[in-house]
Amino acid sequence: MADAATIAKLEEGFKKLEAATDCKSPLKKYLTKSVFDQLKDKKTDLGATLLDVIQSGVENLDSGVGVYAPDAQAYTLFAPLFDPIIEDYHKGFKQTDKHPNKDFGDVNQFVNVDPDGKFVISTRVRCGRSMEGYPFNPCLTEAQYKEMESKVSSTLSSLEGELKGTYFPLTGMTKEVQQKLIDDHFLFKEGDRFLQAANACRYWPTGRGIYHNDNKTFLVWCNEEDHLRIISMQMGGDLGQVYRRLVSAVNEIEKRVPFSHHDRLGFLTFCPTNLGTTVRASVHIKLPKLAANREKLEEVAGKYSLQVRGTRGEHTEAEGGVYDISNKRRMGLTEYQAVKEMQDGIIELIKIEKEMQ
Repeated sequence: MADAATIAKLEEGFKKLEAATDCKSPLKKYLTKSVFDQLKDKKTDLGATLLDVIQSGVENLDSGVGVYAPDAQAYTLFAPLFDPIIEDYHKGFKQTDKHPNKDFGDVNQFVNVDPDGKFVISTRVRCGRSMEGYPFNPCLTEAQYKEMESKVSSTLSSLEGELKGTYFPLTGMTKEVQQKLIDDHFLFKEGDRFLQAANACRYWPTGRGIYHNDNKTFLVWCNEEDHLRIISMQMGGDLGQVYRRLVSAVNEIEKRVPFSHHDRLGFLTFCPTNLGTTVRASVHIKLPKLAANREKLEEVAGKYSLQVRGTRGEHTEAEGGVYDISNKRRMGLTEYQAVKEMQDGIIELIKIEKEMQ
C-alpha cells in the first residue's frame, strides 16, 4: 500500500487537476474522484504508485496525455485510469479489445513510395521495446541502468552484415563524438520537461547510449524514453528497404533480449501512446500544393489514419513546406497493417499533389 506521504501528495495533485480549468489532458478527463479513490493507495510489486503514473501530467498541465507507466504491472493495476485513456488515444481500441499478435507480414509488399525522388526526402520506421524483468525509467536503479546498457551493447555488438556498427555510451562521451552525433541528428538530449517530471531522467547519463551501423541507416537508442528505440532510416522514399532492415534487426535483437509483452496491450512502453505495435513509420515529404490547402492535406491524411506534423516532429511548424507524416494507429492492428496504412496514404498524397499541378 502507498504510504501516507505519497497519498498526501496525490490528494494535493488531484486538487490541482480539478482546479485547472484550462487543462485538456486525458488524465484530467479520466481521473474522476471515484477512479482516484479506487487507485490512490495501490502499489505495484516494484513499488510504483499512482503518483508515479500521474506526476508528469500534474506538473505539466499542458500535457498531451498526462500519464506514464512506471513499470509493466502499472498497466494492469491502474487499468481504471489507463484503459479509458488508451481507448481515447488509440481511437477504436476498446477496453474489451485485444491487440493482435506480432505480425510483420510479407516484407516484400512494401515499395519505394516515390521512385522519381521528387517528394520524399527521407523515410524512417521505428519501434519501442522494453526489456523483460526491468521496470520503466522512474523505478530503475543506477545499477539496473548499467546492467541493461551492458546487455544491450553486447547484444548489438554481435550484429552482422548491414546492421554491424558501433555503440557509443553517453557516459564519458567526448565532445567531438557528441557533436558528430548531434550533427547527424542521432543524439537524444536530456531535458524534456515531461520526462523529467515523470522521473525518467535520473542518474543521467548512466546507462544511456546510442548505436548506429556503419552506413548510418540503422540506429538503437538505449534508455532514452524507452529501454530500446530501434530505428531504420535512409534518404529517399524506399519504404520497403527501410522496413526490411527494421524487421531483421528486431528479430535479431529479440533472439538475445526478451521483451515485455502484455496479452491485451501488445508490446509495453513507458508512454501509453506507443503501446501495441509501437511502430511509427514516417516520411519527411514536400507537398507544396497540398501544403497551400492544409484542410485538404488533413482530410486525405485522416482517411488513412495518418498524422501530419511539422518538420521537426510534434508541436513544430513545417519548414520550407516539409512535413513529417506518419501512421497514427499503433494498437488493434498488426505491424504490417500499420506500415501499410502509411504506405497507401503517402502514395495517395503524392498522387493528389501531382494532379494539382
